[in-house]
Amino acid sequence: MLDIVIRNATLVDGTGAPARTADIGVKDGLIAEVGRVDTPAARVIDAGGRMVTPGFIDIHTHYDGQASWDPFLAPTSLNGVTSIAMGNCGVGFAPARPDRHDWLIALLEGVEDIPGTALAEGLTWDWESFPDYLDALGRRQFALDVAAHLPHAALRTYVMGDRGGDHREHPTEAEIDEMARLTEEALAAGALGFTTSRTFVHRSRSGENIGTLDAGRAELLGIAAAMRRAGKGVIQLISDAYLTADDAFAERELDLIEAMARESGRPLSFTVQQTDEAPDRFRHIFARVAAMVAAGLDVKCQVAPRPIGVIQGLEATLNPFLFCPEWRRIGALPLAQKVAELQTPDVRARLLEQHAQIRPEGFGTQIAHGFDRMFRVSDPVDYEPTADRSIAAEAARAGLSPAELMLDLLCEEDGHRLLYMPLINYARGSLSDVHAMMTAPNTLYGLSDGGAHCGTICDASFPTSTLAIWAKGNRAGARVPVEELVHGLTQRNAAHVGWTDRGVVAPGMRADLNILDMDALAVPPPELVKDLPAGGGRLVQRPRGIAMTICRGEITFEAGAPTGVLPGRLIRA
Repeated sequence: MLDIVIRNATLVDGTGAPARTADIGVKDGLIAEVGRVDTPAARVIDAGGRMVTPGFIDIHTHYDGQASWDPFLAPTSLNGVTSIAMGNCGVGFAPARPDRHDWLIALLEGVEDIPGTALAEGLTWDWESFPDYLDALGRRQFALDVAAHLPHAALRTYVMGDRGGDHREHPTEAEIDEMARLTEEALAAGALGFTTSRTFVHRSRSGENIGTLDAGRAELLGIAAAMRRAGKGVIQLISDAYLTADDAFAERELDLIEAMARESGRPLSFTVQQTDEAPDRFRHIFARVAAMVAAGLDVKCQVAPRPIGVIQGLEATLNPFLFCPEWRRIGALPLAQKVAELQTPDVRARLLEQHAQIRPEGFGTQIAHGFDRMFRVSDPVDYEPTADRSIAAEAARAGLSPAELMLDLLCEEDGHRLLYMPLINYARGSLSDVHAMMTAPNTLYGLSDGGAHCGTICDASFPTSTLAIWAKGNRAGARVPVEELVHGLTQRNAAHVGWTDRGVVAPGMRADLNILDMDALAVPPPELVKDLPAGGGRLVQRPRGIAMTICRGEITFEAGAPTGVLPGRLIRA
């Protein structure tokens, strides 16, 4: 007797092989039979020709804090994901000395836009060392499986104290040896790998650069050597190589990445995106990575299936008036009072006058003045909006300044109106370059950042977007075969991090499955929900078209709703 049989499925098995009609039998959390299944089962599910895939594998999330209080880990779990890796980009909450708790909270609040009040109330801190942290996760149950990397920022401050949080400070030889020892200890306990950040974008709540920004070769290669000795784990990192127009700087960063891969002998992946300042840098990076691979190194680029899109609105973290002195008074007010203030002539006049004068640095300029890249959120969300639909174009047609129109829009829907701003991966106003990234060799689908950027970005829906956009094609007609998309979301990611027991629908593999209605598959607008500890809010998208998700042979989500079953566990690498 089987536990579950799914009949009449259009099976896309994760290997990249052509779709085929098949039944799938599940027993004791594993795939028992694939093909024609006549064995009786406790539950029979008629897929009715809908697509069945392996559960999606998201290798780039930031649920390190949320995992200590939330078993569902939404919105990632809502998007057909059954296995996640967290602790990316060098940030996380272990190892952590008791006197560093507040510092780590401030770091994650700044780097990943996770409400500090939610972290302060929700984190259980029943750990100090990284093995302790894994043990704490091992005592919990989830709707999906979780794995954790050892984050460099936490490791550095654990060893170096306050100096570790200063990117201008470098560790002594003894401190490098201690970081290496703790890395081996974490890998032996089951850490998935080691992660670090080398981007100026990552700053603490107080605006300080992340301590790992300028970590030197001795420090990084010392840790890489520890990974070679351990013979396990992967390296994940983010570097400013992708966003710089400085060829020499990009080469230095890529040289360091190559040295880390060579010294460690372990698989390495790093973020590659497209910025307006360096729209073709990704092609240069891909060429360098191809040379690394040809030299025998296992190096891959993590790419995204759509723009990295900032959400703006009165309920979101960002809006174009955020940098105005007048907003400091308005920003903390309840939503209804914000709307009332913005409709007051004197307040509007002050905001408009101040807004015309502000020139924030970096991405802040686009947040405040990039009206040609701001769009109303549609349903389903249009992730390839055209210039004629921008707020700048709409304002011109209405005879208003873009800032005037924005004040009106922010008050729509009683202040719930959200706007979408494709900030990264949209330099040329289309998804054609994203298609080039996704279809290039040596790439992984990643960068969803699930659990992070709670009030600014809602990209945990990347797995759904990958299929919803690219199985049909973008405006230019470029598409990706659905079998290749599913392979990228499943087996390819699983293989990179060493999970050989999942990502493919075949006998003996983990029974992690999705049933998808591809005709209905869509990503609706995000909504702000206040379900974090201390009343913290976050953006959530609830996709349409995911009929069922199964993890470890148990149905975890049906018609978009959680069943309450929590079969997910810690994955020790």
